[in-house]
Amino acid sequence: MSLNKLSFLDTDFIASVDNLELIARQVVEGFITGLHKSPFHGFSVEFSEHRAYQKGDSLRHLDWKVLARSERFYIKQYEEETNLRCHILLDISKSMDYGSGALSKLDYAKILAASLAYLMLNQKDATGLVLFANTIIETLHPRSVSNYLKIIQSKLISARSMEDTDIANVLNVLAEKIKRRSFLIIISDLLDDPYKVLEGIRHLRYNNHEVLVIQVLDRQEQEFKFNGHIKFEDLEYDEFVKTDARYMRRAYQQEINKHLKILNEGFLENNIDYLTIFSDEQPHKALQRYLTRRKGWY
Repeated sequence: MSLNKLSFLDTDFIASVDNLELIARQVVEGFITGLHKSPFHGFSVEFSEHRAYQKGDSLRHLDWKVLARSERFYIKQYEEETNLRCHILLDISKSMDYGSGALSKLDYAKILAASLAYLMLNQKDATGLVLFANTIIETLHPRSVSNYLKIIQSKLISARSMEDTDIANVLNVLAEKIKRRSFLIIISDLLDDPYKVLEGIRHLRYNNHEVLVIQVLDRQEQEFKFNGHIKFEDLEYDEFVKTDARYMRRAYQQEINKHLKILNEGFLENNIDYLTIFSDEQPHKALQRYLTRRKGWY
């Protein structure tokens, strides 16, 4: 099947292909169409000579000649500063294994991670990968070399779910480890204590990192369209509950909606970009929805 005829999300195709480079390229070609300028702030391979002075900038980088001519304060900005350092954080805890359709949340999240890495590295931005569950499982530090995409994709393909979730612990550790200001993309189902998740996010923001949170959910996790007597399995703790789905649907939906509301309000309060994507959505359309909105902000 040729790339221009491949329709994402063809979940049967994606589920049968291990070549993340092919999938990522198609997703990126889908959502970048029509965006003439990158939607990411500072996301450019072109050298930007000046930027407006901001409170806290060092005066040693002030361009005194421009000040004398225009009476405006501009900082000399070097090429190293214009390129992002991006860390893609992928949740590989066992809860990510759930999927009611052709793809599990983890499979779908891998596609998102590979697509964003493809986009970043093709724009010459240093990009790395962090795989985590209740601790950091593996780290690839950001690099911008051309062959790094294959290394990232290889790690994504081989990644398997493990352990339970402790997002706050991971974010607090990373906040201490990542010293240089970076762009952090967190891809997770966020099925953890929402207040602790927000605490970890605030720690990252305190260190002046820019953060994008992509929550990947299976549509059944919100709509709960199960019927009859069903045995539910806790993927992280190997526990089972047998019940009639009809009797717990309302209580479940109240709890999940409360969980999502806490996250949404917390991210909004802390100026965190937040996107919820369902694993049956076409990846390029879901990302394009967010990136088009973001492009308008800058």
